[in-house]
Amino acid sequence: NGTFNIDLEGVATPIDVTEVEIISEDIPGWLVANEGKLTVALDINITEELKEEGIARELINRIQNARKEIDFEVTDKINLTIGRHDEINTAVENNKEYISTQVLAENLEMSSELNADNARLVEIDDITTYIKIEKA
Repeated sequence: NGTFNIDLEGVATPIDVTEVEIISEDIPGWLVANEGKLTVALDINITEELKEEGIARELINRIQNARKEIDFEVTDKINLTIGRHDEINTAVENNKEYISTQVLAENLEMSSELNADNARLVEIDDITTYIKIEKA
């Protein structure tokens, strides 16, 4: 009804809506936005799991682009080898099934033996590694 009663030392004191101003302030680690009566707060801290999922998605994108460049059919099953790199090894291992499903890989292995002679170079942010794609 436009007023709110606050208990001040046992006395109900009404506050009118015209006497109140609601303001928002940034919260460290959160992104806050409001429109009208709606306010949304989003935790923007990146967990290790989210970081790894992002790396997996970027790898999938690079693999799919490579498949197109070498004229593989959308339905072609592949054998995939990804070059080992300290910054992606855990992400690949933890998302192996997801990556395999998305790119139709029957086999996904990691190797330290890939190089420019037997694989293609891919870049994910500041990380470079090699991928080798063969029809299964």
